This record gives sequence, structure tokens and C-alpha cells, in this order.
Amino acid sequence: MPGNPLTNPDWAPNIANTIERVVGGVRDKTTKPVLLLYRGLVYGVIAAFGGLTALVLGVILLTRGLQAVLDWPFAHQTSVWLSYLLVGALFSAAGLVLMVKRHPKKPVSG
Repeated sequence: MPGNPLTNPDWAPNIANTIERVVGGVRDKTTKPVLLLYRGLVYGVIAAFGGLTALVLGVILLTRGLQAVLDWPFAHQTSVWLSYLLVGALFSAAGLVLMVKRHPKKPVSG
């Protein structure tokens, strides 16, 4: 039988626990998923910029490494344009492979 809240010595802790439970439930259903989404977006953007930076530095490293290797048998000017030609051919071949794979093969109906 419910008693008078003013005469019940546990009414304040009971109400506080109820409010804390309700607010915690609302927070768990609303705020936590949004925070997880934003954390994923921020870390994804950071990873994308880091990956893009690593890709650009890798291409620079590849080009300069080819120039250093080609400096042994060729003059410096020749090794520069030859390294550009080889890196360009590598990217062209990769682009050609990706262009061929962009559309799935259609089954032959007979």
C-alpha cells in the first residue's frame, strides 16, 4: 500500500533512482549512438586523409627511387623523364585494368 511520500523516509532516494534510470535509458538510446556515429566519421576522415597522404608520398618515393636507380645507367635528365614514363605507364596499366573490370560480364544467352 503506497504511503504518504512525506512520511516515507525512502521517497527521495527512490525518486532520484527513478529519474537517474529514466535519464540513463534515454541517453543510452539517443546520445550514445550519435556519439559512436560521430567518432566513426571523425576517425574515418582522419584515416582517409592519412591514406591519401601516404599514397601521394608513395608515388613521390616511387618516382624518386626510379630516378635514383636509373641514374646509374643513364644521364640525370634521361632518368627523370624515363621515371615519369614508367610511373605513367604503371598508372595507365592500372587504369586500363580497372576500366575493363568496371562492368560485369554479361552471360551469353542462346
